[in-house]
Amino acid sequence: MEPNALLDALMDEAGVSRAGLASRVNKEHLARTGRATRYDHTSVIRWLGGQKPRGIVPDLICDVLAAKLGRPVAGADIGMDAPNGGAPTATPLARFIERSTAMWRGDGRSQNAAPQPPVITGLAAVGPVWEWENPPDDLDVSRSGSVRIGQGDLAILSVARTHYEAMYRQVGGMATRGRVVRFLTDHTAPLLRGSYSDTTGRELYRAAGGLVAVAGICAYDSDAPGLAQRYFHQALRLAKASGDRAFGGYVIALLVNQAIFMKDFRQAVAFAEAGIRTAGTHMSPALATDLYAMQAKAFSRMGDQSAAHRCMLAAETAADRIRAAEEPAELGYVQPGLVEAQLAEALMSLGDWAPASTYAQQAVQARAHARGSVHRMATLASAELGRGDTDRAAAHAVEALELAQGQESQRLRGRFVRLRHALSGQGSKAGRDAVDRIDAVLSVPL
Repeated sequence: MEPNALLDALMDEAGVSRAGLASRVNKEHLARTGRATRYDHTSVIRWLGGQKPRGIVPDLICDVLAAKLGRPVAGADIGMDAPNGGAPTATPLARFIERSTAMWRGDGRSQNAAPQPPVITGLAAVGPVWEWENPPDDLDVSRSGSVRIGQGDLAILSVARTHYEAMYRQVGGMATRGRVVRFLTDHTAPLLRGSYSDTTGRELYRAAGGLVAVAGICAYDSDAPGLAQRYFHQALRLAKASGDRAFGGYVIALLVNQAIFMKDFRQAVAFAEAGIRTAGTHMSPALATDLYAMQAKAFSRMGDQSAAHRCMLAAETAADRIRAAEEPAELGYVQPGLVEAQLAEALMSLGDWAPASTYAQQAVQARAHARGSVHRMATLASAELGRGDTDRAAAHAVEALELAQGQESQRLRGRFVRLRHALSGQGSKAGRDAVDRIDAVLSVPL
């Protein structure tokens, strides 16, 4: 059963306590049916835990919150629209905005204090990608609100996205996540509820989507994959509203990366195909490079050598066409050496250790941001281990540890756990020393 973050967020926004909501529902039920109910704060706790009350109670909850908020509230807005496992349905843009901003508010309030939502599977996982890829498109995204949105507001969102992305790369998603979620709640949500033309609205959704994607990246890096998935789905819907197919392809790349991490390799390949197909002529060389490289990794982990090699060639061909100054801001992570690191990992999965080591060495030699440098050095350490050179692998592992100082990331932590496991029992003094160094770092809680 999944915690009901939407209801929690709307209660907080409306300023309604658990006991207060229960009391109002009891009064509404009596007025509407003539029958008394005895809901209390523990009943609301169960609703927040994911339990759906019977009968007309969800409608009464909507009515109570609508009266407090001064706007309509539907079952979908409080997380009680359909039984669990139901097929996904398209959400009108205005309602999507309200549901998204409610989730941001709930996430900001409950970080590290409530169970994280589970990973979405089945139709619910594929539905957002299908909706992005297929009609109908949003014909007019203009909106009437109390505050007029202009270019200055859009510029602030762009600067914020750049700032939080740089912060994530430098110190990790765990330290960055709370800040970007607060910015979404306090600064982005009011803009989305403002007044804007169709043209400005599309730019606004594009800018907001970039920030939402960063929030998803930070959630993924904080070991909250279900929450990350929801942020990525939101960013994809914002991409569709913006009309920017290339940006949608970037969000697809984030979903592909997460699918590979969760070992859902077939979904990773399918999502990458959707990104390549739908972005079409709007796809930049950097995006093509990343999508093909991740496909190569997915195919290699499925043991499909020919498909992996085909995608590796496509990735290298696309990488030769990259012109950094012409790429969208979000694709800045596709830096020199990234494709070599990705292909090294694909080759390691295929057991081709010598070429994997060559690619990994090329990746390390290219300049990268702090986070990328750690991953590349860890990849080189793994490649050297595969070749049987424990001492060199241990040296690279220690260097990766030093590069990672100051970063709080569950994904980086996971890499060091795997390196430790691979180094242990190798019978090398350098390997034992590296394991001790890793153990000391892992002993510090995040």
